[in-house]
Amino acid sequence: MFSFVFQRTFQAGLVVIAMSMLVFCGVYAVGNPIDVLLSPDATQEIRAQVIARYGLDLPLWQQYLEFANRLIHGDFGTSLVYGMPVGSLILSRLPATLELALFAVILASAVGIPLGVYAGYRPQSLASRVIMGASILGFSVPTFWFGLMLIMVFAVQCGCMPAGGRGATVSLFGVEWSFLTADGFKHMLLPGINLALFKLSMMIRLARAGTREIMLSDTVKFARAAGISERTILLRHVMKLISIPLVTVFGLEFGSTLAFAVVTETIFSWPGLGKLIIDSITSLDRPVMVAYLMLVALLFIVINLSVDLVYVLLDPRLRKGRS
Repeated sequence: MFSFVFQRTFQAGLVVIAMSMLVFCGVYAVGNPIDVLLSPDATQEIRAQVIARYGLDLPLWQQYLEFANRLIHGDFGTSLVYGMPVGSLILSRLPATLELALFAVILASAVGIPLGVYAGYRPQSLASRVIMGASILGFSVPTFWFGLMLIMVFAVQCGCMPAGGRGATVSLFGVEWSFLTADGFKHMLLPGINLALFKLSMMIRLARAGTREIMLSDTVKFARAAGISERTILLRHVMKLISIPLVTVFGLEFGSTLAFAVVTETIFSWPGLGKLIIDSITSLDRPVMVAYLMLVALLFIVINLSVDLVYVLLDPRLRKGRS
């Protein structure tokens, strides 16, 4: 087990180094932030001073080495637009995106897995066909259109839900959270549902496919022959056997939701990382763009490592193979 963790951690470190090079070179090859920061009327002397201040006059490899040196010490640089440390800026926006993504994935799992298991257990029933039809609709509807329809129906027509913003927050351990207040939770419902739509459809189809496969297996046949109740079969056999692929999907979808909630946050004016990266791209705020992409890469690496470790805990065969 220790060698497995060490090997995966070493591989993750190599991936982080490679991603830092690709992200840095890719971002610094796009546009010139000086054109955004300075007025077109600025003199060449002023432009040269600003370029030298931010180190943009150095060769690309030297800029990367300085960036890597700061990164090792936990310094992501200073935002060109906000004029504050990038790390502090991202940390101030991270809780909003984190709670929205976690709410969406938990909602999709809590609703999608039971519906998928039922659809796999009773595949010929009318309810199962309705569930599977709704899952196809969830895959097909664009996120931005569904979000706009939610705003149109519940915020404009009914007036029972807020159209955007984060609402009231409560400080817990020095971090502001919305779900701890009634107003904040109300503001989180529409963007959370919008973000959970695609994940919900995926959970339904995965749970349904896994349940159908296991219900036709010899394991279930022998359990029924032994007189075990259907409820026990579903809870102890079906749910346990489909848990491994669902854990993988839960981890990866949580990472993708956290990293790419850009559309939802933009539509609902949710002050998270997605809106921050859109504003940074518009203003060519390179330090924020690089830090965000590095955070996304690191997030997926950590999630993949965590999923591998959960695999070993869930499947005894893997533990025997590692020992």
